[in-house]
Amino acid sequence: MSEVYNLPEPPVAGDPVIFNSNYDSGSKTPIVIDNGSTSFRYGWATQENGPYVQPNLVAKFRDKRSNRQVLLFGDSVDVEPQARAAAKSPWEGDHLNNSEALEAALDFAFLHLGIDTSTVGHPIIMTERLCTLSQSRSIVSEMMFELYSVPGVTYAVESLMSFAYNLAPVPADRRDGLVLSFNTASTSVVPVLGGVPIYSKTRRLPFGGLQASQYLVKLLQLKSPNFPAANLLALPQNGTWLYQTFSEFSLDYKDTVRRLNDPDCMTQANRVVQFPFSQSKIKTEEELAALAERRKESGRRLQEEAARRRAEKLQQKERDLEELLALRKSKDDEDEEAFAEKLEEADIESEKALDDLIKKLEADLKRAKKKDAPEDELTEEPTFPLLDVPDEELDEEGLKEKRRQKLNKGLYDARVRMKEEKAKEKAAAAEGARLEEQERENDFEAWSAKLRSEHERLAAKMREREKRKAELSDRKSAANQARMRNIATLTTDQVPPRKRRKRGDDDDDFGMDDADFDIYREIGGGDGLSEEEDLNQLKTIETRLLAHDPNFSVSNTWASISTRKSALIRAFCPAYDAEAMQDPTTKHQMALNVERWKVPEAWFTPSMAGVDCAGLGEIINNILGSFTVQDRVRLAKNVFLAGGPSQIPNLQPRILSTIRQLLPPDTEISVKLAQNPQLDAWYGMAEFARTPEFGTPATGMISKADYEEYGADRIRTWWGGNPNYVI
Repeated sequence: MSEVYNLPEPPVAGDPVIFNSNYDSGSKTPIVIDNGSTSFRYGWATQENGPYVQPNLVAKFRDKRSNRQVLLFGDSVDVEPQARAAAKSPWEGDHLNNSEALEAALDFAFLHLGIDTSTVGHPIIMTERLCTLSQSRSIVSEMMFELYSVPGVTYAVESLMSFAYNLAPVPADRRDGLVLSFNTASTSVVPVLGGVPIYSKTRRLPFGGLQASQYLVKLLQLKSPNFPAANLLALPQNGTWLYQTFSEFSLDYKDTVRRLNDPDCMTQANRVVQFPFSQSKIKTEEELAALAERRKESGRRLQEEAARRRAEKLQQKERDLEELLALRKSKDDEDEEAFAEKLEEADIESEKALDDLIKKLEADLKRAKKKDAPEDELTEEPTFPLLDVPDEELDEEGLKEKRRQKLNKGLYDARVRMKEEKAKEKAAAAEGARLEEQERENDFEAWSAKLRSEHERLAAKMREREKRKAELSDRKSAANQARMRNIATLTTDQVPPRKRRKRGDDDDDFGMDDADFDIYREIGGGDGLSEEEDLNQLKTIETRLLAHDPNFSVSNTWASISTRKSALIRAFCPAYDAEAMQDPTTKHQMALNVERWKVPEAWFTPSMAGVDCAGLGEIINNILGSFTVQDRVRLAKNVFLAGGPSQIPNLQPRILSTIRQLLPPDTEISVKLAQNPQLDAWYGMAEFARTPEFGTPATGMISKADYEEYGADRIRTWWGGNPNYVI
């Protein structure tokens, strides 16, 4: 049994955020802000205990209790149910376009830091996306200079600041390496030589942590389309937790998939996740007994109502039969024309149709009375005294009573014959059972082989029938094409104009031969009656074999064979028996196996997730191939991994294996992971903000004068900033 992991519960309200009260308005300490898609990190550059971290979510809604507008940011959004539905992020993919959400995040950050003045008199260093859009940068610059009146802003690329922080104290002009930045909505590869990023050879892959979690959720939804906790599975935070917790890179994905073809390996790879559910109230024995009694009483009432309706229908059919018999008898007393008029008044086409109706009603009455009558009802033979009395000696009421007795006599005789036939069938069945038992005792092997052979024949017939049903579901299959040809033939047959059939004309003889109905089976796509007969015969044979053949078990029955799946399919998507599925705990479990490696592989084969671009291995190959041999060696010596998704297990050896195939065998290759992939960008900016170089135009600082002169989207060139829209 695989280990079961519980899905994390929604966050609960924690300690309230305490705003700093020791703010020094005369201080010019820089403020460091890492504006990520997932988390908003902020703090003073001199903070030793790291940044403050909040989810980068803002929710604005009207509280139902107080009827007031509420604005929440960060952890508070996940705690309040109303807020989760209205949550928004400043980001849409890699584009910052929600200025209202960004303003709420910055307001919260400055208030948390204790800034209680009308302006923010501190220089700010803030992250932005690689090659960000002009609009996104303009939103931030306008906010900083127009709303907060900051003295200056420096924009930095988060992956470069993380790279610099992890290489300290190496001088900036000696920093070489290949920076792989794994972000929420994208992945970028930036070559750095002599501390300068080579943006002309930088590449971006439009696949990140967000797409990975969405891809995993889609795979699981396809795997279990009827999963009862589908609404919880679709929540973004749950998809992110699943891929971060269970995903891992494989050194060779094809080899991993081949190994998972073994059901035992697939079972070992399973990680079962328990989704929460509401436990129904357990009823006491008294409540269960009362419920059973109510069901029993309801069933009894339904049976009584059904019996009453059957009796009413039976009486109506008896009256109809009496009228039809009287109509047929009137033929002897009237001429042919008067009899034809009576038939027309009764909406009966011909005398033959009248006889057919009488036969049908008599058969229906026989079946109904046979079904309702008890076995010992024929203990006393009824009498029919008027049958021997001539009609001339009877009045109108007597004639009606004689006809009724004649009908009842016919029904009684039919029931007697039916009982005799039933007794003969029982005797024949008993004789057959005796002979079979004798055969089983005399030669058990032959008896078992004969039944098993018949069982296999019927099972093969059932399999062929299922195969035909599957073919009929395929529009282009040969069976379905033949079916459509039959339908087309029937619809194109020339039908003569409808004329009133002359009375007494015989009907056609369609249906006299059982083969006439084969066309309906062809068009209908199956023969339900034959299938039911075969299934009943299979069950009879299986009952005998289960009772006497020790080598025939339940697993050999047709019910077990028809529902059996291969061991690999059962390992891929565990199937539980009916008893286990009654347990809500089992129903709310999801098994992850192949998806654990398939989702991360999308970074190297994006087409798996529907992304039309080159994979990470091909991108690295193209970048390294564009440099000289000497520069290629410098880059390979320091391959740096940054960003939250870089923490997925086995990424380092996978990148090393990928680059090893691209370079000569003796090339020195080193792949390093950031010390703290989620916070190192903030630490790198804080460390840089404490240096003397910070705050000058040479290191990217944009002042209010620069903003007014050059515009909101302009920045200065420096080693940690973007190359676009520079002064």
